[in-house]
Amino acid sequence: MRWIAGSMMFAAVSAAGAQTPAVTQPVTKPVTYPAPERQIAAAVTPLPEPLRAGAQVLGYDASGKLVTLRPGTNEMICLSDNPANPRFHVSCYHKSLDAFMARGRELRLQKMTEDMVDSTRAREIRAKTLSMPAQPAALHQYFASRDSVDAATGTIRGARYLYVVYTPYATYQTTGISEKPVDGGPWIMFPGTPFAHLMISPQKPATVETK
Repeated sequence: MRWIAGSMMFAAVSAAGAQTPAVTQPVTKPVTYPAPERQIAAAVTPLPEPLRAGAQVLGYDASGKLVTLRPGTNEMICLSDNPANPRFHVSCYHKSLDAFMARGRELRLQKMTEDMVDSTRAREIRAKTLSMPAQPAALHQYFASRDSVDAATGTIRGARYLYVVYTPYATYQTTGISEKPVDGGPWIMFPGTPFAHLMISPQKPATVETK
């Protein structure tokens, strides 16, 4: 559940990274939040081009509060990078995952560990107080180091993509997809659980233009 770039260990441990786009880490200097239009431009870039214009975008106001920067007209919700975090990260997910994602952000604000966040959400899903989509639902995202981001041009170098398809309770037996890490994917992480998901991780770093 931590990002370890360029290794299979990354794929094996970063699923909660797929679920944790809004965790604020301690910083030693003041944080400046980009203008809304810059946040929006970057937030939608994990998506295929045809899906970007209609996506809802969540981002940060000058105080660091998560707010809606742009309403959406399609099925996707994108989350802007939080500059208070140690790594650059943007993500977009299907709206059927919104309750699950929002609950994760809420629990992390309570300073829960990732294991506690996962166990709490699993318990709530089983108790039917938190919903998961009945059908497969996608999460598109990428990560990059802070020093690879050119604030002036919006260029992000060395971006590492990770695509996730949530398939609740999926197993090898129900899908024919490996439950053990496969270089590049797909493989199933947390098989048999309410938040089982396919992991697909392209191996080649990318350069992203967020203009």
